Amino acid sequence: MDASDELLRTADPAALLSLDGAIRSLNIAMTTVLDRSANRCLGRKFSELWPASQRILADSLVVNAANAKTVAMRVLQFPGHGGESVACLMEARPVQEPTSGQGLVWLHALDAGNDLASLLIPFRLATEAADLGLWTYSPDGEQFEWLGGLPSFILALPDLTGPLPRIISAVHPDDQEPFLRLLRSGSAQSSWVTLRCLNQHGGWHQLSAQTRRIRLGYGGPERIFGLVRDDTQQVKRKRKAQAALAAERKRAKEIADLSSALITAATEQELQQVVLTRLAATFGASGALLALVHEDRLQVSTDAGITMWEVEAFQGMRLDHPTPLPEAIRTGKPRFIPDRSAYIRHWPRAVAYPPLAQLGPDYAVSITPLSEPGNQPLGGWVMTYGSGYRPSLDERTLMGTVADLAGQALRRIRLQQARVDLASALQETMLPTLPEELPGLEVAARYRPSRDGLDIGGDWYDAFVMLDGAIALEIGDVQGHDVDAAAFMGQVRLSMRAIAAQEPDPGAVLTRTNELLVSMSPARFASCTILHVDPRDGRVIGTSAGHVPVLCAHGDGSHDIVQLPGGPVLGVVRGTEYGEDVFDLDEDSALILVTDGAVEGPSLTLDAGLERVGTRAAKALRDGMNSEEIADRILAAAVAVDHVDDVAVLVIRRT
Repeated sequence: MDASDELLRTADPAALLSLDGAIRSLNIAMTTVLDRSANRCLGRKFSELWPASQRILADSLVVNAANAKTVAMRVLQFPGHGGESVACLMEARPVQEPTSGQGLVWLHALDAGNDLASLLIPFRLATEAADLGLWTYSPDGEQFEWLGGLPSFILALPDLTGPLPRIISAVHPDDQEPFLRLLRSGSAQSSWVTLRCLNQHGGWHQLSAQTRRIRLGYGGPERIFGLVRDDTQQVKRKRKAQAALAAERKRAKEIADLSSALITAATEQELQQVVLTRLAATFGASGALLALVHEDRLQVSTDAGITMWEVEAFQGMRLDHPTPLPEAIRTGKPRFIPDRSAYIRHWPRAVAYPPLAQLGPDYAVSITPLSEPGNQPLGGWVMTYGSGYRPSLDERTLMGTVADLAGQALRRIRLQQARVDLASALQETMLPTLPEELPGLEVAARYRPSRDGLDIGGDWYDAFVMLDGAIALEIGDVQGHDVDAAAFMGQVRLSMRAIAAQEPDPGAVLTRTNELLVSMSPARFASCTILHVDPRDGRVIGTSAGHVPVLCAHGDGSHDIVQLPGGPVLGVVRGTEYGEDVFDLDEDSALILVTDGAVEGPSLTLDAGLERVGTRAAKALRDGMNSEEIADRILAAAVAVDHVDDVAVLVIRRT
């Protein structure tokens, strides 16, 4: 046995390498470290047989000893048989083969039992470079030792060196069990676990921890190494980002809800309600005021954020007044007033008229017109904020977009209202004047417009005295709810009155009217009921063209449904002959003629509606009401039906 063999006669891992790092010989302990048989190791480069993470370190260890002819030391890690990592202090020393004098490298593990801390130096350096903290835990003695890293973390937390009970007392109660599982993990390397630790100021640090089982030296003691990452700031940033995202989503939903409400507003009152209930909250303002232009003057309303006494001076203000609100509305240019001094500086003529200045020096005011420059002034809104508020460009753009949407809604509402007013005026001109002072009879009529389209429909009624003294009563319904329907209704009503002047029989009137309408080839049709009532004896002659049945109410509180003969609706079937029926109207009884809007609805069938109206009319008659009061009661019942159709009611009562 030569001297080189003596270098391998040790219980610790050892090997002899050529100067290029190839293995010449090795002992059994080294084959255990490399996890290969001796035959599989001989001739191979020493560094190639180590784990990938250790190859550069192993190679530099050999190169330094071979080239620099000096002793080199490195801590290398390799997998242990128990799954743990083994950290060994390896020495590489240049030697000579005794017989040939050839240069070799003797590489062997040093016994670091008396200085285990030296094995921890690479771990400390690596964790500090990665901005991590490092600690060890001895399972046998349940003792923690903080090795370094994360200086800011150490300043904020109590001493992390000590027994397990003291260390775990600083861990959040909900995280103590996961922390204990981390320490007891049997795996070589655990996954990252989130923990919260109490700092010296009573707050919680957000940490992530990972453990590794490492044996210190070949055959040395096993320790639990812990890596700690301080996620406190990252968690704060994440929570801040999440809060900002949630706020942005909430803001987007509020903007969408506000926009949708503006689009669906059907009246100025609804528009006002939308603005005053949603605007300030959507834009984070303390209060909101809405000013709409009517005949070159402002009509002002406010939410609870700006009390009415603060803005009373705006009510009725002219558009040419030298203050910022009418100026913004008049010019179509938004205004932002950061404080009262800016208000007085930019509008010196308004000093003697200080409604905005009354808001106080701690207010900022944003004024947004509802129409763009060059368009007809519609109005604007004011929002108040606390001092220091400065809207961003995006905020101002968004305010302008929403205000423009409100302006479009207001223009649409006013245009619709103008059409409704025109249609209502047209409708009023078409309603006939009822005959007065009929001996033995009372006649009353009511009409409620449609709540759809242009608010004008094709329902009509008429009552006039015939040449023979009988009272002619007509009620009808033209298909549709628009100006064309109203015009067609006027044609039908006038045609029937003209024909009735020549034809004494109701059936003949309907027959001739139908022929006239068929010859005109209209795109619409009409239903109708005609009654001729003799005021002397109550004799009634009636006919119907597809219309709602007539109701007869009696003074004893009972009522009947009168189904009249006749034919189909007018203007459809040529050559139709409309039959008649004759019956008597008793004293203290009343006939009620209605259109379908009074007796049908979304949840009300025709039969149920007729029963409802007949019952109410009979009760009113029994209670001693006259024809006007009976008509009012029937119309009120029709409103409760919630039908969008228009409603006509005609009542004749025999006294």
